[in-house]
Amino acid sequence: MEGFFILEVGRRIKQKRLDKRMTLQELADKSGVSKGLVSQIENGRTIPSLPVMLSIIQSLQIEASAFFEGLSLLEPTILVNRRKDYATFEKEDAQGFHYSRMMMRNLPASTVDFALLELATDSYREEVTTDAYEFIYIVKGQTEYHVNGQVLILEEGDSIFFDGRLPHVPKNISDSPCLLLVLYFFD
Repeated sequence: MEGFFILEVGRRIKQKRLDKRMTLQELADKSGVSKGLVSQIENGRTIPSLPVMLSIIQSLQIEASAFFEGLSLLEPTILVNRRKDYATFEKEDAQGFHYSRMMMRNLPASTVDFALLELATDSYREEVTTDAYEFIYIVKGQTEYHVNGQVLILEEGDSIFFDGRLPHVPKNISDSPCLLLVLYFFD
C-alpha cells in the first residue's frame, strides 16, 4: 500500500507541475524545499511530511481536496500500467543505464516465481485462480486479459498486477504467438 501511495502522490505532483509549466527549481523555491527533495517525491523515492506536502500543493495552486480526490489508501485489486505511463528514474550516477519503473508494490515476505508464457494464436483455457499475486508484462504481441469479469486489452510493454485469487485468463488476440513475462508472488 505504501509503495502505491508514494508513487501516486509523486505522479500527481509531477503532472500538476508540468501542467503549470513549472520547473523543479521553481516549485522547490515556492514550496520552501530543495529541488532534490521535489525530485525524490516526484520519482516515488520518498513521501513528504504533511507540512511539506501541503506547501507543495499550495504552491501548485490546487485545493488539497482536489489533489487527493480519488486517491485511496487502499491499494486497488487490479492495476494496469501502460508503457507510456512508466516513470523514468535514475538509480545511480552511471551513463547508459535507463530505468523505467513499471510497478512498485510492498508485499509481505513471499516466494517469487518468474516464468515466460507463450500463448499460441489458437490457445484456450477456462478462467483459473492461483494462490499468488500476479504481475504480467507483455513482451510481444497483444492479449485480452480477463480478470474478475473485467476485460483489458494489453499491448507490448503494458503490464498488469492483480490478486491471482480472482478468476482470470489471458487470450492471445495477435496474429502470431504472444509472449508474457509472469511473476507470481506467493505468501
